Amino acid sequence: MASPRIPAAIRAPFEARTWRAFLYVLVGLPLSICWFALSIALVSTGAGLLITFLGVPILAGALAMCRGFGAVERTRARALLDLDVKAPEPVRGRTGGAFSWMGAMLKSGASWRHLLYAVLHMPWAVFSFSVAVAFFGWGWGLFTYPLWQWVFPMYAGQDGLQLYGDGVHGLYLDSPFEIAFTSFVGLLFVMAWPWLLRGCVSVDRLLVSGLLGPSRLASRVTELESDRGVVVDTAAADLRRIERDLHDGAQARLAALAMDLGLAKEKLAEDPRAAAVLVDEAHGEVKLALQELRDLARGIHPAVLTDRGLDAALSAVASRCAVPVSVDVDLPARPVPAIEGIAYFTVSELLRNVTAHARARRAWVDVWRSENRLMLQVRDDGVGGAVTVEGRSLSSLAGRVGAVDGVLAVDSPAGGPTTVTVELPWRA
Repeated sequence: MASPRIPAAIRAPFEARTWRAFLYVLVGLPLSICWFALSIALVSTGAGLLITFLGVPILAGALAMCRGFGAVERTRARALLDLDVKAPEPVRGRTGGAFSWMGAMLKSGASWRHLLYAVLHMPWAVFSFSVAVAFFGWGWGLFTYPLWQWVFPMYAGQDGLQLYGDGVHGLYLDSPFEIAFTSFVGLLFVMAWPWLLRGCVSVDRLLVSGLLGPSRLASRVTELESDRGVVVDTAAADLRRIERDLHDGAQARLAALAMDLGLAKEKLAEDPRAAAVLVDEAHGEVKLALQELRDLARGIHPAVLTDRGLDAALSAVASRCAVPVSVDVDLPARPVPAIEGIAYFTVSELLRNVTAHARARRAWVDVWRSENRLMLQVRDDGVGGAVTVEGRSLSSLAGRVGAVDGVLAVDSPAGGPTTVTVELPWRA
């Protein structure tokens, strides 16, 4: 890896990224000519034969061929430009037959975008190839001119590279100053070449990502399907947690309470004092069971959140936290209950993490509205190092927040402090 102390202008001509981009441009021209010729030939043939039935399968086959070209281009961009573009949604007919498939292919917007790519990319490939090869040849040729200048007097019968000639007079680059200046000009071309090359492939990036990937609607549908899966998994996990807490906590205590009351009933006539002791123990079990049920209900959706909103609910959470917490809620109105519940649960989990892992002396909770987003921020002065690793609580929170088009960002350098910012959609 090149040293960061070397200026980027000097590193660029020798970086692997530059040479991969150059290879992309070199290979792109013959491929784009092939894509263009085949696509135009088949599409024009199919369009001309649409008056007969033969045009439909030819046109559908041309579009399918263009999708194959797109797969090659996505692979090339992934390998040489580090651009990972997902394949568009596959074409499926309703009935699975040939006619259904042809109809679906002709109605597929992604297929027509692939055809548009094959048409547009060819002139751009000619331009980028010409610019890249010309600057490469001029730059390295002129830069190394002092090494091969001797070829002219030895084999060409002239003093050096001819800059001007009219048959009578000629200007040759042969003096030491002219040779050095020519090399300097070549060096400028060499240093400019990588940046021109990167500018050219940036257009290729836009063409590939804009025309060869899935449509925005398809991407949105996939995202919503993924979010729906996260919501279902989260709801199932919450149900399992509630069932486990009830089984291991309140249910066990109520079972013990029933046994104590049964024993007290048997001893009431023959040993009232022992019965009183059992009743007293049962009373303690009742209070503990009630406390566990209150804690469980608070973890699901506390009454104070429903009655008084986020400010009071988060203040109640902060008062139970082992670390002193300052809460500042500045909202013009209350969001819808679903968003309000997610905000409450998120802050509660983050404060639980602060208590369990951060080793902090103080924490801060800020809630405000920014345009159409509900903003949450939890900060602490702990040891830092928090990351969203799969299977950890922060990763689960990120999934829960993302399921409603929210974003969770963690800034937690080693040594602290830690700042977790959450954006949720605002719906009043």
